[in-house]
Formats: sequence, C-alpha cells, structure tokens
Amino acid sequence: MIPDVIAPDLDVLFCGINPGLLSEATGRHFARPGNRFWPALHLSGFTPRRLTPAEQDELPGFGLGITNLVARPSAKAEELSAGELRQGARVLTDLAAAQRPRFVAVVGITAYRTAFARRTARVGPQPEPIAGARLWLLPNPSGLNAHYQLSDLASVFRELHDEVVATRS
Repeated sequence: MIPDVIAPDLDVLFCGINPGLLSEATGRHFARPGNRFWPALHLSGFTPRRLTPAEQDELPGFGLGITNLVARPSAKAEELSAGELRQGARVLTDLAAAQRPRFVAVVGITAYRTAFARRTARVGPQPEPIAGARLWLLPNPSGLNAHYQLSDLASVFRELHDEVVATRS
C-alpha cells in the first residue's frame, strides 16, 4: 500500500483512482514514466518546477497532497469493482473530513462517476462538496487516456489552480 502524501489544511488533495503496479513497487504515486500528472501539475502552475514521483513528499510544502480512491494496486483501473470504488468514496470523504483540504480533486472521470453515483458528471467543479471541501473532477493523467493530450490536461489543471488562487483568503 502506498502511503498518502497529506497534511492538515492543504489547498488541494488530489485523489487518484488506485496505484498502478509500478507505483506499488516504488511506493510513489503516479510513478509510471508515461503518466502526465507531474508535468500537468507543473505546467498548470501548482509547482514551480516539474517534480518527479521521488519528490512527492515535497507536495505539502506547496499546499498539495495525494491519496487514492482504492488502495489495491492493479495494472488497469478497469480491474476495480464498483463496490471497491464506492467504498473508496466513503474513505475519501472521511479523510477529507479529518484533514480539511480546501479542494479535493479526483483524477479519473469514470471512476468518480461510479464511486459517487454521479453518472453524468463532467470535468470541472462539481456542485456538491466533499466533507466541506470544494470538489473538482479532473481527467485521468495516465498515458493510457488518449482523450487528453498533455496541453489539454494542463489546461484543466490550470482552471483548478486559478480557482484555488482566487479563493485564498
């Protein structure tokens, strides 16, 4: 199991679907070289430079954290059951209540729709909060997600970044 990268009162808690096999082997979130999470995070303005998975523990210093809906690793997210995803939604809600991030950003549209029973959810801000945090839905940054090129992914991440900055008190 990969430990969460988290601290109380973060700006954004990013929530992946589940660890891939390489992430599980290395203990690093979004570890596969083709995953675009780290480049999108930087290109959107969340980090001043492109971090590597080995630098994930630096994220709380930028007001960011990472967790997963489901702790069980798999080669593909499609291997997860609907029950695992729904249980993950409950665990994420409890984690958000305990850690109080301002935003929770779930990265993975299909998994989110199943986990939270929101079949028509679209990328972007969601109307319902999660444990008091503003909820955003972002595309899966996996290299397997051909629907979003890196520039498109960074643009959506930038929308979240801009809202985070605009709502700082």
